[in-house]
Parts: sequence; C-alpha cells; structure tokens
Amino acid sequence: MTDSSTVTVATEDLLWPRYAGPEDLAVIESVPLAARGLPRSTYELLARAAVRWPERNALTVLPEAARWREPLQRTYAELLTDVHRYANLLHELGVRRADAVALIAPNCAELIPATLAAQLAGVAAPINGGLSRDHIAELLSRSGARVLIVAGAELAPETWASARELAARGLLDAILVLRPTLAPESAPELLSVDGVRIGYLDSLAGEQDSSYFVGVPPSGSDLAALFHTGGTTGVPKLAAHRHIGEVSNAWMLAANSLLEGDAVIFAALPLFHVNALIVTLLAPMFRGQSVVWAGPLGYRDLALYAEYWNIVAHYRIAAMSAVPTVYSVLTQCPITVDISSLRFAMVGASPLPLAVREGFQKHTGVTLVEGYGLTEATCTTARSFPDLPRPDAVGQRMPYQPVAVVRIAEDGAWEQLPTGETGVLVISGPTVFAGYVTGRGDRGHITSGLGTLVDGWLDTGDLAHVDEVGFIYLHGRAKDLIIRGGHNIDPATIEDALLAHPQVSAAGVVGRPDIHAGEVPVAYVTLTADATVSEIDLVAWAGEYVHERAAAPKTVTILDALPITDVGKPYKLGLRADATRRELLDALSGIAGINDIAAVVEDGAIVATVGLASSADRREVETMLGRYAITWKVEVQQ
Repeated sequence: MTDSSTVTVATEDLLWPRYAGPEDLAVIESVPLAARGLPRSTYELLARAAVRWPERNALTVLPEAARWREPLQRTYAELLTDVHRYANLLHELGVRRADAVALIAPNCAELIPATLAAQLAGVAAPINGGLSRDHIAELLSRSGARVLIVAGAELAPETWASARELAARGLLDAILVLRPTLAPESAPELLSVDGVRIGYLDSLAGEQDSSYFVGVPPSGSDLAALFHTGGTTGVPKLAAHRHIGEVSNAWMLAANSLLEGDAVIFAALPLFHVNALIVTLLAPMFRGQSVVWAGPLGYRDLALYAEYWNIVAHYRIAAMSAVPTVYSVLTQCPITVDISSLRFAMVGASPLPLAVREGFQKHTGVTLVEGYGLTEATCTTARSFPDLPRPDAVGQRMPYQPVAVVRIAEDGAWEQLPTGETGVLVISGPTVFAGYVTGRGDRGHITSGLGTLVDGWLDTGDLAHVDEVGFIYLHGRAKDLIIRGGHNIDPATIEDALLAHPQVSAAGVVGRPDIHAGEVPVAYVTLTADATVSEIDLVAWAGEYVHERAAAPKTVTILDALPITDVGKPYKLGLRADATRRELLDALSGIAGINDIAAVVEDGAIVATVGLASSADRREVETMLGRYAITWKVEVQQ
C-alpha cells in the first residue's frame, strides 16, 4: 500500500527540478511535462495555494502610491472565497464555460479575484480602458461578452461613462461595478439602463456561496482568457489562451525562481496585460508568495517613484517586473533606505538599452533579469539568469518551449536554419496560443492562427539567432526591416550604434519614405539629463559606428520621449508617421497653397493627408505624392 505522504513528496520533487543555470534545461526536459503534476487550470492553481498556505498573505493592494502605508490585504484562503463568490454570481447571470466576461478597470483589490473568477466561470476578456469606445465595442462583439466587470465612477470616471454608453447601445446584459481599493462605506447610486442589470460586484456577490464553485470547473484545454494584442490604433486582435498554457508558463517562471515562499513580489503593470497576470499573479501562487500591488495608475503614478524605495524597504520587496523606461526613471530616484531585500528585477516588453542596465545596476546593486515573450506564446518564452549575465541575449528558452529559426520563402514555406544563423524566430510547446478569435460557433469561440501558426509552431515575427544552448539573440522585428533600394536594413544595428553614445538614453529607427530608394533610415533618440550633444553630432556618430554605409541614418531627431504603447512597448508606427510627415513637409515646401500636412496611423497603416487652399495646384501636389510608396489623400479646404 502506498503512503499518501510519499506520493505528495514525489509529486513535489517532480514539480521543482533543479533549475539554476543553462545546463539544467536538458535534464528538466528529460521528464515529460505531463508527469510533473501541474494544476490543470488557474482555478486549481489558486485552490492548491489556498489549501497549502491558507493564512499566508496573498495580496497587499495599495489604494494609491501616496497611501502605501494603508493597504488592503487578503490571505490565500480569503482570495479563494472571493473568487468563489464572484464566479457563482457570474454563473447565476448565465455565464458558462464558453462565455466571455469582459473586464475594464485599472488595478484595484476587486479586479484581481474578478479576473480569476471570470476564468473559473467562463473566459476572461480583459480590455484596456484607454481604447476608443468603438474599439471596445468591437472587442465586446468579437469576444461575445454580454457581462462586463468595470470600474465605477469613483475609480475611473471616463471608463464608467463608456460602459454606460455601450450598455445603452444594447451591447450588454449586465454590468458589475468595481470600487476603489478601501473605498468609503457609502457607494454612489448607480443609474439604471433599460434591460441591463447593474450593481456593485462585491455587494451583488455577497449572498453567493463562498465555499465552492457551483458550476463545472475548467479543464486544461478550455479557454482561460482572450487578450487583445497590437498597438494603440486599429482594432486589436484577440489572442485566445488555454488554461494549460497559462499554468505551464507560470510554472516555468516559478521553477526558475531564486525566491522562496516568503518572498514578496511587486506588481504595477495593468491586468489587461499578460505580464501582470502570468508573472505577478499566477507564478507567485505556485510557491505561496505574497504580491504587493501598486495603486490604479501603477507605474504611471508619478508619486510612486518618490515613494518607491520606501515601499521596497517597508514591504521587503524581493523582486519586481517592469519595462525599461521604469528602470530608467528609478535610476534617478535617490535611495535613502535599506533595499537589500530586492534580489532581482525582471525587465521585458522592449529592448533594454545598455545605459539603462548599467545605470540601474550601479545605482541599486540589483541585477536586471531580462526576458522575452509575446501574448501569442502566453507571456514568457526566454529568461536570463541573474548570476550568469549574457548582455547580448534576452535569455535562454524556457523548458518545454522549443524554438527554431527559419527562413520564410515567398510562397510561405519555412526552411529551418542552422544554429547561429539569423532568421525568423518560431516557438512551439504548451504555451502557444489557440489562435486569434475570428467568430463564435455552437461550441464557443472559433480561432485561427491567421498565418502565424504552422504545424503547432508560432511565427513570432522577430528576427533572431539561437545559440547551441538555447539562448536567444534578437535582431529586430521582421516587419520593421527598412528596405532601401532592395537592400534590407535591420534598424536594431543602427539603434545599438546610437545607444553606444554616452548621452543617448533611448533610440528608435524607422524607414522614411524616399522617392529614389523607397525608404531610408532615420533615427529618433532621447538624451540623458546632462546631455550637450546635437542632432548633427549624432548623425556623425552614427555614420562612424554603423558598419554599413547604406544603413547610416539620414537624420537624427531628438525627442523628449519616444512613443510607447500603454504597456511600455516601443510604438514605431508613431515614429514612422512622424517621419512621413517630415518628408512631405520637405518635398512639398516649394508648392504654394498648402495649409497643412498630417500623417496618422489608421488600422496599422500610415495615411498622409495634405490640406490645400482652393487656389493651390492640386495636380502638382498629387503628382509629387504619387512618387512615394505611401497611402495619401488630398483635401481642398475652403
């Protein structure tokens, strides 16, 4: 007869293999992932934590940065009871396994269990409240969500106004309202919308059973979430995550952790982004770690930076996750307290400038651990080792995520390239998404890879090479390649040259339309606080340090900040639009009667608009515009 405690120990041994360095990868993968006993769903992951560490603090949620000493806290047992209550309310409202529940709110104490409850009762569909109402409406329609969990007027007035307007359009059956963390006891009255059930989530869920979920719990193959992807314009696509993908990716991060169960993690990225869910919510659950969540503005709260090192010292923060711009700012914040608890800081979402890495590590003594991932592969595919830095790599691939580099032919066929050669990075394994949502059928959401999936492999769109032990070295986005007279130019090589200048803090390079060459490279940079270098100086610097003459940027423009998306990723479409506008200003400067020239992003493409006075020679303008390979239109203004 087998002793149950022996079985538990054996399972735990399989769950936590040695994972301290690059050499451990092959040994880990010698055991099938299915044999490691991972929870089957995010719900089982939470339930496991609540059984093992019921009284351990799971969440510490700050109402705002200025009130960091006044948090709301929840144990793992309390978090599970909240998830049960919220999920049972959703079930009462008719949400079933294949039904999406939309969530639009800045981070707050109620949003965390609400997100997990949506994955338990149905499929969570987090949406960035900064999108336009029309885009939000399209995402609601595409996801099929008829129930919306949303920030109320106290938490996000504009978001609440959008929700009411969307409900008035007939897009929703129920609106469940979130209040700020540690909100006052009395809540504002909620105005009604005909045919829509509206109420405060926590109040409506007050009478629901908190001990178990009344519906059918999800399996590993069920969809867990629909995360929208893309930039800040054009309707984003909905990437479908399975429960097994989210749990597997969270385990890969937890297995590679140097932190014990009593470690405290800091979280400030928005929950509509995969990093917040996987890295700072699900991964800590595997070891019963506590997470301190910033207020609703997260890293966008300027007050946070003034208090950040005090927060680290007070809560004994051991690890954090952010984008390079955050670390650049923190490098300028004086440290007057003991931050020795901070073991390492995770960074991703955009390239890490060497100056930011060196500046932060010198300022804090804390290692920046770089990672790489994308929403279509759940979250994280590669991660560095703090004690074994490889500054040129974004990290070693994680266990059970095979990677390869391919050349894609004109007919779409893939040819795998040898180790060390540069091509398009592709990923396989359990974290690869189910596809983009393209519709709904009798059995739920219909998904398609839309050209990104081939035999279970995901085309990342990134140019890279991979070494013999699985470290990934990025070389820019395939679609960001600048094609100058048929010659491919990797913007990353130009950016690296500019970032080597001691007074350059960030750089972005894009193609500027050109009559003769199709496009030519131009650069945009930001400078350090004490910089004296000029744009002309930087053109000369780049000309010396960029190895290809054709790749040397024609211009370098200094900006206060480079454009980024809401989650901190570089927004190169914004730079391309600016470069297009500047080119047309130069090209059309000799033509009389031009009132204005604009270039904007529409559905992922740059569209230039030239406004003319009625006296202008429209034909001359259109002839000039026709010499460029761009989308344009002319408007005669009275």
